[in-house]
Amino acid sequence: MEQLESLSNRKKKSLPAGKAGAARLTKNSKIIKTIIAAIQEKKGEYIISLDLRKINEAVADFFIICEANNSTQVRAIADNIEYRVEENCDEKPYHHEGFQQLQWVLVDYVNVVVHVMLHETRKFYQLEEMWSDAAAQEHND
Repeated sequence: MEQLESLSNRKKKSLPAGKAGAARLTKNSKIIKTIIAAIQEKKGEYIISLDLRKINEAVADFFIICEANNSTQVRAIADNIEYRVEENCDEKPYHHEGFQQLQWVLVDYVNVVVHVMLHETRKFYQLEEMWSDAAAQEHND
């Protein structure tokens, strides 16, 4: 999938100068809390955050991964993430992809990358296993 290709070809980036989110991210950062709340609003399931800050090869500081039951829900979750983050954090995604097929939508906020996936897609790509050295935290109601 193009999402893995785009992640494997990039390096961890610094936030653009002057951006509100330029402070060091933590698991309690406003953008992370906003993303998780946006996922929960649209009934995303099996939400997990991976703290990648201690992994030198990581392409971001955090991954947030969740599941949707169908492609309509994938779009609703991804759209809500973008809407809520812009509304609450004044941030637009640096990049997003996957809106054509809606099996896996990636929303990239430079040092936080969100993966909204169908169950089958998540099971196939096993991102949590690929990044098993990262500290994981579940965010389910």
